[in-house]
Amino acid sequence: MPSFDIVSQVDKQEVKNAVDQTNKEVQNRFDFKGSDARVEQNELVLTVFADDDFKLGQVMDVLRTRLAKRNVDARTLEAGAIEKISGDKVKRPVTIKVGIAQDKAKQIQKLVKDSKLKVAPSIQGDAVRISGSKKDDLQAAIQLVRTSVTDIPVQFINFRD
Repeated sequence: MPSFDIVSQVDKQEVKNAVDQTNKEVQNRFDFKGSDARVEQNELVLTVFADDDFKLGQVMDVLRTRLAKRNVDARTLEAGAIEKISGDKVKRPVTIKVGIAQDKAKQIQKLVKDSKLKVAPSIQGDAVRISGSKKDDLQAAIQLVRTSVTDIPVQFINFRD
């Protein structure tokens, strides 16, 4: 029976490359000379450091630009609260969300079931699997999800006949 999976994932190597490019640009920019602005990465948690809130915002803008150029969707970023560290320096944790949350997966499952397409959605961990008897029904389900789900980036993988 033909099927495919709906997932939300990012390429970790592209994230690492974007962080490296951000750090290089921040080191070379004149307005950051002598400041302690940088981005550190620990798996899928980034920590942005800067001297004040304004520079923190600028580093975040550079990071978003670099991620966008490397095809990492900005909707995967979840910025935490700004924390004060020694003196005027601030830091901000930024989490990269991977996988479809359980409540969002249930919404996608309900959306597909309510569409009256002849497909069967099922939740498989942090992915949603859609099975159907015809490829055309599966392609219609892809179009439905692509147009309806806009708050998280979704990819369609493992298309099987």
